[in-house]
Amino acid sequence: MSTQIAVRLSDDVIEFVDGLVRAGVATSRAEVVHSALRRERRRIQAEEDAAIYARETDDEFAALRAKAGRRKLDID
Repeated sequence: MSTQIAVRLSDDVIEFVDGLVRAGVATSRAEVVHSALRRERRRIQAEEDAAIYARETDDEFAALRAKAGRRKLDID
């Protein structure tokens, strides 16, 4: 199920979105917005997970924390 919503965006954001559609990166404005929101949700979830791991004091997580701290997130 999906719900249609109305969103006001600045002209420069619309130009950016339309440029992505023209370039074939997305098939519609809606796809660009939907993709961006999914990506933002994943980023926030990753930050929440990272905060949990950072609080963990168990030695079992020490290697994981060290590795995760050096790794760039690929959230797309």
